[in-house]
Amino acid sequence: MEATFTHIENDRAVMVDISKKDIIVRKAIASGEIVLNDATIEKIRSGSVEKGNVFSTARVASILAVKKTPELIPMCHQIPITKVDVDFSIHGNIVRATVEVRSVGKTGVEMEALTGVSVALLTVWDMVKSAEKDETGNYPATGIQNIKVLEKVKMNQN
Repeated sequence: MEATFTHIENDRAVMVDISKKDIIVRKAIASGEIVLNDATIEKIRSGSVEKGNVFSTARVASILAVKKTPELIPMCHQIPITKVDVDFSIHGNIVRATVEVRSVGKTGVEMEALTGVSVALLTVWDMVKSAEKDETGNYPATGIQNIKVLEKVKMNQN
């Protein structure tokens, strides 16, 4: 049995035609975590990270990433983003990023939410990497994990 692909026609990559889909409000929420050393968490809490405010910087990076998702992921459509909300929470030695994205359009926003979370966590890592390095310049305790879509919703505009 031959496989049917949605993004390949005649051995060519194609973007799916969404022109016949309804325009509706769409929302996706994604989250992910970065594991850090306890001392790094304390620096974030106290605002003493030498590069500056970790969460403010990561929030802006996340919003920019959401807006640039179609430039990063080849088959994503350019869609009108109507809302991006980025939240951070600390649980022990873990920072959790949660990103909500909304749009009024013909396709979902889960890839945008996942991209926003990924870049938020990468930015946190970049902001604190000097505190996370060991004596060899490596990051034995640092890791990004559990990136996932928590919710995907289609809503009527009324």
